[in-house]
Amino acid sequence: MSGRQERTLVGWREWATLPDLGTPPMKAKIDTGARTSALHVSDLRAREEGGRTILSFVILPVQRSDEGPIHAQAPLLEYREVRPSSGRAVRRPVISTTLAMGEWRGTIELTLADRDQMGFRMLLGRTALRSHFLVDPAASFLTTPRNPAP
Repeated sequence: MSGRQERTLVGWREWATLPDLGTPPMKAKIDTGARTSALHVSDLRAREEGGRTILSFVILPVQRSDEGPIHAQAPLLEYREVRPSSGRAVRRPVISTTLAMGEWRGTIELTLADRDQMGFRMLLGRTALRSHFLVDPAASFLTTPRNPAP
């Protein structure tokens, strides 16, 4: 790729971790149709601390399961209006955190939402993918083995 940054090839779903939030590998849907990335959380609460808003929440990393809840917190970056698959705009809190996928590690923005009815607990949209990844929609789990969880 002459004059362009080397990019990692990913499939339509990959194993990813959020090290700052203490997650194990989670299945993430790579979604080029979505601009913003999203993470399924429950019990979302906000508190003021030192002049900024801190969000605390529970991450349920295993699809279709309440197994292995992770209690996490992160500073609120902003609230952002997003248009989920329902088509109706909603206002969601946004955090900035580290994403690790395969050998790549970098900072992304995530909206926090109730994705309990969705197939994937994490969705990675175009903003997180741009400049770093190329997507092969016919492939899965190109960056890590099929089940990297211990």
